[in-house]
Amino acid sequence: MTAPSIRHGGNLLAAARRYGRPVEAWLDLSTGINPNGYPVPPLPADAWQRLPQDDDGLAAIAAQAYGAPHALPVAGSQAAIRTLPRLLRPGRTGIAALGYSEYAPAFAQAGHTVVPLDEADFGCADLAEALDHLVVINPNNPTARLLPAETLRHWHARLASRGGMLIVDEAFIDCTDAASLAEYSAMPGLVVLRSLGKFYGLAGVRCGFVLAEPSLLESLAAHLGHWTVSGPARAVAGIALTDTAWQAATRSSLAAAGQRLAMLLRDHGLTPACQPLFSWVADERAGALHEALAQRGIWTRLFDAAGGCPASLRFGLPPKDNMAWQRLDAALGESLFSLTGPR
Repeated sequence: MTAPSIRHGGNLLAAARRYGRPVEAWLDLSTGINPNGYPVPPLPADAWQRLPQDDDGLAAIAAQAYGAPHALPVAGSQAAIRTLPRLLRPGRTGIAALGYSEYAPAFAQAGHTVVPLDEADFGCADLAEALDHLVVINPNNPTARLLPAETLRHWHARLASRGGMLIVDEAFIDCTDAASLAEYSAMPGLVVLRSLGKFYGLAGVRCGFVLAEPSLLESLAAHLGHWTVSGPARAVAGIALTDTAWQAATRSSLAAAGQRLAMLLRDHGLTPACQPLFSWVADERAGALHEALAQRGIWTRLFDAAGGCPASLRFGLPPKDNMAWQRLDAALGESLFSLTGPR
């Protein structure tokens, strides 16, 4: 099959050029990144001046923070997504048709046969039986689907028994009370990916972690080479991952903000599926609503129909600013009125 094109949110500069509205005049809700991210303190000078030190203890800090036996720091999950497929035996790899768009091209380019999965497929207990490898984003971006650990462990056991791999992308799991598979990540046939980009709001740092058995981490490290994560990024990651007080307070505040966003969307007659950092609305009017909101300076993420779902919009959280929330409320009212008239 031809791998789908890669598309991301956060393309605010393109929106500014397209609509002739300066960047500072937009309310950017196009990503699932925490808009009130970790407050990075000043860094020591040697973080900038020395070559990154791979033995600086960050791997151990990450392993402890995530409850994993082993961890490998990488330049965001992206580095692992592009490299891991080359380390696996080519085979039939199941990937959500509506999900993070980097996986399918990476596996296709590495010689795998990409099997696009509908959302309904993830409700099948025997999903792994016809696959060699399986990628699961948990919670899924953008559909907010959250699978229990027991289901994932069952699929892992089936895949591993045939020499296959389950890759679980937990980029959004920090925000939830859901069970991570990190503690099992040293088992053969399992890889767990974590990131500083979403919960910590540090997408620009480009730092993530691969949790897996040591032999696979060693092979991945050899392919990536030295200094894959910059010195400043390593310093920031070490600070953020050990700040448990900030983590607890942020998990609570994000839960409240996520509920607030879901209620706001419901108040306007929409039906969102929700995670703390974003709400997803599957609606045939998604394209028109995306355009109407853009005309009012609200930038959302538009998804084409895929995975058995109609066209849809993802709304990220507004910042901690009542004026931003009020602006979204007003723009939704005006936009939906322009599409459907008074309710």
